[in-house]
Parts: sequence; structure tokens; C-alpha cells
Amino acid sequence: MDRSLRNVLVVSFGFLLLFTAYGGLQSLQSSLYSEEGLGVTALSTLYGGMLLSSMFLPPLLIERLGCKGTIILSMCGYVAFSMGNFFASWYTLIPTSILLGLGAAPLWSAQSTYLTIMGNTHAKKAGKHGKDVVNQYFGIFFLIFQSSGVWGNLISSLVFGQTPSQGSGVLAVLMIAAFLEPIRHVQQESEGEKKSPPFWSTLLSTFKLYRDKRLCLLILLPLYSGLQQGFLSSEYTRSYVTCVLGIHFVGYVMICFSATNALCSVLYGKISQYTGRAVLYVLGAVTHLSCMIALLLWRPGADQLAVFFVFSGLWGMADAVWQTQNNALYGILFEKRKEAAFANYRLWEALGYVIAFGYSTFLCVRVKLYILLGVLSLTMLAYGLVECVESKNPIRPHAAGQANQAEDEEIQTKM
Repeated sequence: MDRSLRNVLVVSFGFLLLFTAYGGLQSLQSSLYSEEGLGVTALSTLYGGMLLSSMFLPPLLIERLGCKGTIILSMCGYVAFSMGNFFASWYTLIPTSILLGLGAAPLWSAQSTYLTIMGNTHAKKAGKHGKDVVNQYFGIFFLIFQSSGVWGNLISSLVFGQTPSQGSGVLAVLMIAAFLEPIRHVQQESEGEKKSPPFWSTLLSTFKLYRDKRLCLLILLPLYSGLQQGFLSSEYTRSYVTCVLGIHFVGYVMICFSATNALCSVLYGKISQYTGRAVLYVLGAVTHLSCMIALLLWRPGADQLAVFFVFSGLWGMADAVWQTQNNALYGILFEKRKEAAFANYRLWEALGYVIAFGYSTFLCVRVKLYILLGVLSLTMLAYGLVECVESKNPIRPHAAGQANQAEDEEIQTKM
């Protein structure tokens, strides 16, 4: 087996083990710990910590520890959260939620950076286009990762009201530590020897990337991704599934979402080299647009059981576009600043989640659907502008990387 693919599989199965444990706990927080709002507060704290860490930590940790070290350290935050659930109280859940939130953004940024480097490295050896291999690797990752939603929600459905066993989180850390190959030398070979940037330069690199106008246009992609995932996990499950079918059906509906998402992820990762990413983005947008309009018009009833699963399946089909293509797009367009780019991605996706959960209690479902429709329209418009710019400037990513590097060197001389 090719070494790059082997490492992709190690990362994928490590995340599968970690999020099978975490997913089951997350979906049960508000139900298991409803007293005095402990569960909701823990989730809010978690996303607040993720927002804060997205601003500063990912580039810094990846620069100092490498992708492998960052993944291992960040996974420990998830394990701590799992341990906190064994002795659930304000004194255990809130601190461990903070740890998990601080580790979430570096974890995902390191994962995306690792897969992008692996894809580009293999593409050079095999004589293929880097974007095609990167897309394929993200497709494989999300095929395996999204299946964690199947197992996590299955646990939640079968043992509802009980805390699932968390041994798999520890296994995830051990798997990554033992089998994942470090890539510092690979990154140095691809980028060449360069002076290590100062601490403050690395710390603020997430914000310095906003000098690239493409990033300013693309922030709507992760923001919409967070909003639509928040809508499905909170509004659709509560206002449609729970309200009509009962809470015991929520896990099964989410299993349908995760399974469709997983299968479509690997499909999109494979066919993107033939269709191009723009076609897939249009497919995802049209699918979500159709679902939103249908939800506005639909009057759900208990005799329409299959329809509830059709909606979750279609939602997963579209979400697979955002997950695979967004990550690949950021890695391709900002190849020279991957760490900062993925940190920005996680920042805006987390903000989307926070907004979705924030207005969840005081806006009606119809208004939330209109908001999603509006944000989706603006997102596709901004994305279209970026594609137009890229089509006219095919060498822009490399040139932008050189320009950013020159600016950083200038900043370093002043510090």
C-alpha cells in the first residue's frame, strides 16, 4: 500500500474512533444533563473555546509540534471531555468543555493540513494533479469519518439516557501516536528550507491571511457549513422529527444523514477530477435549496415516515459537498499558508454553529430557513467570483504564496 494512502487511513480511523465516542456524548448532552442547563452550557462553552482557539492556536501549534503532535495533543482534550462525563458536574464538564473547545480547531486544522500535504506529495510522485489527489484523500477521510455518526447515533438510540463507553477515544490517541508518520521533513522538502518565523508572526498569521481577497470572499463557505449543520442537528431533529415522530427516532434519522454523507464523500472525492469542483458546488447548493423550499411548504405527519429520512439523506448528500470540497479548496488556493487558511476555516464554521445555536430559542423555523436561503445565495455568489478570478489567474496561488512569504519576511525584519 502507498505510504501516503496508509497515513490517510490512519488519520481517518483515528478520527472514527475518537468521534464515535464524542458524537454519542454530544448528542446526549442536553438530554442527560438538563438540570440547571448544564448540558447546553457545556456545549456553548465548547464552541466558545473553539472560536477562541481558531483565532490563534492552529498555526502556532502546527509550527511548534508538527501536524502529528498537534493531532495527538488535541485528541487528549476530547478524551478529557469523555472522562468528565463519567463524573458529570459543573466542576468537571465546564473545564473539560473548555479543553475540548481549545483543541478542536488545532485538531481539524492539523488534519486538513496533513491530508493536503500527503495529497500533493503523492501527486508529484505519481505525476498527477495535486488537486485531484487532495480531493480523493478528503473523500476517503470523510467516508470513514462520517460513518462515526452512524455508530455514535446508533449508540445514542439504543442506550438513550445512558452515557456510552469511552474507551475508543484512548485507542484513537494510541493509534495516531503509534502508526501516523510525521511529515515535518516532507513539508520542509516541499517548501524548502526557511527561517522559523517569530512567535508573534505565527500567532497572528490567521489574521494576516485576510490580505488575500479570495479568503475574504470564501469565509461564507465555512460560515454556511456551520449554519446548515447546526440547523439539521437542532432545528430539523427537534421541530420536525421529535415533534412528529418522537425523540427516539432522532438517532435513526441522523444515521441516514451520516451514511449518505459518507458514501457521497468518497464519490465526490473520486469524480471531482472529471466534473470539476464548480459542478459539485452547484449540485450541493441546488440540493439544499430544494430541501429548504420543500421544508417551508411541507406539513409533516406521522404517516410520512419515509419523508423524514429522505430529507436527512438529501441533506447529507449536499453536506458531503461542503465537507470534501471546502477543505480541498482551502488547501489548493492557500497552499503556501495552509495552517492559517484552515484555522480561518474552522473559525468561521464554528461561528456558524454558534449563530445557529444562538438564535435557536427565539426565532421560528420558517425564519431560520429564510436565513439559510439568504446565506446560501450569498455564499454561491462569492464562490462564483473566486472561481472567475482563478480562471483568469491560473498561477495566482503560487504568486500569492510568494507575495505572502515576502511580506512575512519583511515583518520578521521589523520585529
